[in-house]
Amino acid sequence: MQKRPFGNTGLHTSILGFGGFHLLEIPVSEANYLLNRYLDEGGNYIETAASYGDGESERKIGQCVSVRRKEFILATKSGERSKDGLLASLDRSLHNLNTNYVDLLIMHAVGTMEELDQILAPGGALEGALQAKKEGRIHHIGISMHGQPDVLICALKEYPFEAVMTTINYYDHFNFPEIQEVLLPLAHRNNTAIILMKPVADGLLWRSAPQAFRYAFSQPVSIVVAGINNRELLEADLRYANEFKTMSEEEMEDIYTNSPELGTYVCRQCGKCMVCPENIPFTDIFLYEGYFDRQMADGIVTNASDYALKERLRFWFGNRDMAMNLYSKLEVKADSCTDCGKCTLECPYSIDVRRKLAIADYKLAKKDIF
Repeated sequence: MQKRPFGNTGLHTSILGFGGFHLLEIPVSEANYLLNRYLDEGGNYIETAASYGDGESERKIGQCVSVRRKEFILATKSGERSKDGLLASLDRSLHNLNTNYVDLLIMHAVGTMEELDQILAPGGALEGALQAKKEGRIHHIGISMHGQPDVLICALKEYPFEAVMTTINYYDHFNFPEIQEVLLPLAHRNNTAIILMKPVADGLLWRSAPQAFRYAFSQPVSIVVAGINNRELLEADLRYANEFKTMSEEEMEDIYTNSPELGTYVCRQCGKCMVCPENIPFTDIFLYEGYFDRQMADGIVTNASDYALKERLRFWFGNRDMAMNLYSKLEVKADSCTDCGKCTLECPYSIDVRRKLAIADYKLAKKDIF
């Protein structure tokens, strides 16, 4: 399996990483098979978190592969924001994982500037992580969050974290464009390792998994981490990694244009609709809709399973309040539309811009009815 440098750490990671969240869904006997099969096939990065099942994922990893500890890079995450809390969390994680060190400790799901300030302040979690690093119980320190990346961008400017973990897939490319346009270039300038999570958008892209993984592996990242909970899924993911060939820019553009998941609802942020005589900022509004619910609620129900999946995933990242606040500050909002239709005529993706505008306004302005 191809390996890539992991930032400036001196480590090299396999392009496919094993994410530990979905180990909660299977018995330890099956976790044992999957983890060892992954290592046997050349994978060398296993990642979990203290909060996954209140330590259950860590305990399964510790029971199943701690005897092979020198064969893989081990990462766990802590949601604690204080020094004492992080050190206590780390002690528990090391016990669960049956090891005396982790290669990477990630500050988990840092979603607000207030949380970042707590972590970086005297007596904060970073202080605890640096103490543990000095003691040899942590080798490297990273940070993660979901969705809109302002906090991660700020974090990498405030402190030289050695790894950053963020959402990248071809669906959310248009919901959180700042990840690939701002965060990744900043991480590269800092020589920070980039951990890509959610390559199939939390399962939304399951029907298109081969191209979703190829797209993910083609990004300028150190590793793509996937949750794995059955043998068929593991073998497919291993195959995608072992047969990987870099996707061209033309192939990526074809996905952006023609993928069924993006369809005729998700805004591609091309700006060609910006011909409004009322100066409605369509791209801003649809960007905020992406923050709000990943543009998943489109007013069309095709079947029960697809509807249930989208309802489960649309608020996964918890950015609703931020999106509504940004929308409230716009000088011209969706309700200025006079229904002239010029915008829809210009959209190269056949999006009914007027209809989408009404849906976005319903979401972002908390309208009573759509």
